[in-house]
Amino acid sequence: MEVGGDAGSSLGCDSPPMPAQENGAPETPPPAPRGSNPTGTPRPWYRPSPRWLIFFGVVLALNIFVSGRAMEGPSRVRVPYSPFFLQQVKTGNVDEITSQGTDIQGTFKKEVTYKGSDPTTRFRTEIPAFANTDELSQLLQQSDVTVNAEPLDTGGPLWQRIVLGFGPTILFVLLLFWLYRRAGSVQNALGSFGRSRANRYEATTDKVTFADVAGIDEAKAELTEVVDFLRTPDKYKKLGGRIPHGVLLAGPPGTGKTLLARAVAGEADVPFFSIAASEFVEAIVGVGASRVRDLFTEAKANAPAIVFIDELDAVGRSRTSGIAGFSGGNDEREQTLNQILTEMDGFDSATSVIVIGATNRPDVLDQALLRPGRFDRRVAVQPPDRAGREAILRVHVRDVPLAPDVDLSRIAATTPGMVGADLANLVNEAALTAARRGHETVQLEDFTDALERIVLGAERRVMLSDADRRRTAYHEAGHAIVGMLTPRSDPVRKVSIIPRGMALGVTFSAPDDDRFNYLEPEILAKIKSALGGRVAEEIVFGEISTGAESDIEQLTSIARQMVGRWGMSDAVGPISVIPRDGSGPFLPGASDVSAETHKLVDDEIRRIVGEAHDEVVTLVTENRGNLDALAEALLEHETLDEDEAYAAAGIAHTHGAPVGELAVAAQSMD
Repeated sequence: MEVGGDAGSSLGCDSPPMPAQENGAPETPPPAPRGSNPTGTPRPWYRPSPRWLIFFGVVLALNIFVSGRAMEGPSRVRVPYSPFFLQQVKTGNVDEITSQGTDIQGTFKKEVTYKGSDPTTRFRTEIPAFANTDELSQLLQQSDVTVNAEPLDTGGPLWQRIVLGFGPTILFVLLLFWLYRRAGSVQNALGSFGRSRANRYEATTDKVTFADVAGIDEAKAELTEVVDFLRTPDKYKKLGGRIPHGVLLAGPPGTGKTLLARAVAGEADVPFFSIAASEFVEAIVGVGASRVRDLFTEAKANAPAIVFIDELDAVGRSRTSGIAGFSGGNDEREQTLNQILTEMDGFDSATSVIVIGATNRPDVLDQALLRPGRFDRRVAVQPPDRAGREAILRVHVRDVPLAPDVDLSRIAATTPGMVGADLANLVNEAALTAARRGHETVQLEDFTDALERIVLGAERRVMLSDADRRRTAYHEAGHAIVGMLTPRSDPVRKVSIIPRGMALGVTFSAPDDDRFNYLEPEILAKIKSALGGRVAEEIVFGEISTGAESDIEQLTSIARQMVGRWGMSDAVGPISVIPRDGSGPFLPGASDVSAETHKLVDDEIRRIVGEAHDEVVTLVTENRGNLDALAEALLEHETLDEDEAYAAAGIAHTHGAPVGELAVAAQSMD
């Protein structure tokens, strides 16, 4: 049986990555790349050069000459009507003739020559106007000459002559023109690799402002001066102040860094260029640097402007985090970073372009990127507190009809650790749930079910056997009993044995208030709560199962950080032996911690978990009756809320006031 995390909110660690969903103004089409026609006016007609015209004329003349010769009829020798033609008729040498008007074409039976012509049987002649045609007709009949009823052989028809006379030339010239344009297109395609792919957002009536950003008031206050810089730069320049070159927004995913950057652009009413740092990098070395140059050129041309680079750590990672060839870097990424540094150095006091970078890993950025003169300011965008979450919810429910029973402050109190993107997703899921149920407004139960769906996943229609349901009930009851009886543990908010997502059962725990710091006893209470399910199985069934896998992973991670990062071990002392991402050893497989220290850390982890296990065994054994009562209640009702769970277990609720029906699952720690 797998259970949901029972520990409370994260101990100041990075929140799990969540997909950002930030409201804002609709995107306008991206700016046209250089060399294109951004104004939308029609392009001028192509004007050929004189060389093209001369070439076209020569080819056309050659085509007409060749096609004319090809379309001519068979070669015939012209002979006089009298006496040559009449003499040939009288001697019986004319085989056949074809006549139209006064023109005659025919064929001799034997080849003849006339005035030096080549011997031929084909001839042509013309009947004089004064000649007696009746006598000619009688002479032809007497000589047995065939008179054909066919038109004269004058070559092909007119349409065929036109097609063959002009068609090949036109097709040839069009082919050359297409090849010429094709070559230009290929050149443009190669050049487009180096063009910026940034999206441009213009100030419109739907622009994003600080009114659309809630829950991060400290960050907004930090950026107010940047907005004033862009609005009235002269006020600062006359006193010798200069506009900041860059502002770095650092914070966990989903906290609203992109939305905050767009709000700065909206408040300042300037163009906003947005691009992800990963879009700079391509397989071809030098493309990223070219895109950086193109982006900053475009921004300077539209100054004052804001350039927003999201996920800056994709190209801005430290170049000294490892030895060359082993640090995971590459020439393309470093060239792109160098170009960004060069462009930001190239800003002068008259350039009203501010670069806003966003990252959730400021610790891995190159120091050259963070020095004053580049990113002059660093703004921390942290997860919101209770009041901030309520303000964020009010922003996202502007267009959502709420039922009277929905209390946003109550929902905010039961969602510690959630960031802006999580809360936006919660409101959207609640609206979808209400629509699916046919509600006219979004009710509190829609928010409750939406929260459970987000944290746990949809309910699974799994038919568990009675033995599995009983084991799951005792497992979850073990988590709950330990959480209820262990001092300084977070209150148990809900217990369920309904399979959801990957878990067969879940136990929710959440603190009464937002937590930003934890004491050692509170962390040990989390380890004990995670051990409660496994210990309950050991005591009740005398054997263990695979259901505690996620619990073991969680408590091991907590114990390892206690020893290796938080200095909560007397044997190891207040030293850090667990490197953070991006600050590891120089070579793969190597370590900056000795093998003896690693063994000492492992021994301390076993000691901490072992001692906690023994205490939990004693606690559950002494309260076996409470465990059985809670397990039986779970088998009967499947899901118990906070008050129902404490009442079923027969344990007095000594924690702070309940936060209501909504409960948030524990955030697992990194």
